[in-house]
Amino acid sequence: MSTTTTSRSPQMSPHSQQIASGVFEVAHPLIECHLTALRDQSTSPLSFRAHVRRLATLLAYEATQDLLIEQVPVTTPLTKTTGGKLAQRIGLVPILRAGLGMVDPVLDLIPTAEVWHLGLYRDEDTAQPVEYYSKLPPDHPVDVALVVDPMLATGGSMLAALETLRTWGVTQVKLLSIIASEEGIKNVEAEFPDTQIYVCKIDPDLNDVKYIVPGLGDAGDRIFNTLD
Repeated sequence: MSTTTTSRSPQMSPHSQQIASGVFEVAHPLIECHLTALRDQSTSPLSFRAHVRRLATLLAYEATQDLLIEQVPVTTPLTKTTGGKLAQRIGLVPILRAGLGMVDPVLDLIPTAEVWHLGLYRDEDTAQPVEYYSKLPPDHPVDVALVVDPMLATGGSMLAALETLRTWGVTQVKLLSIIASEEGIKNVEAEFPDTQIYVCKIDPDLNDVKYIVPGLGDAGDRIFNTLD
């Protein structure tokens, strides 16, 4: 049996809004409920991690609707038919450390995905990203990279990650963040206009120390229970 590949243009749920050509705010009643729990300062780290996983699942579902599918034969208990499997190499790229909280739910959906870690932290004095870890191979880039980080604030760390992926040779990149600031999205769009951005909520402001407002605090500290 010959195989063919098919693709779909990105499709959004009826409640979602396309903010710009490649920016999607994935509004949904379930997202609203889980996001409210994340924002609540009384939410425990255990519950916080669970809500992050659920939101990552919902984001990944929306962000992967245009992946290529290859038709393959399959034998059911009753007959032979045709099914589909992913026809592209998918790379899951968590930005350490907070991005780790979004890895497992996306792997549940795409168990064949490759996981490539990028370690970046924000210098609290300059608010600039500092790379401390990268294990991307020198060649053979993935076909599609899903970059996961719960927060897109100034966009500095994300810009550094996207530049690393561009150097690797990745041609299709999708950014998945739970909350983003308007400034962060504009900065990413300006430097990487072909990157698709999927977020649960776009918040309007950054405070004087570059935290998203109203936001949810420090996602990494809340995920890993390292709050002071």
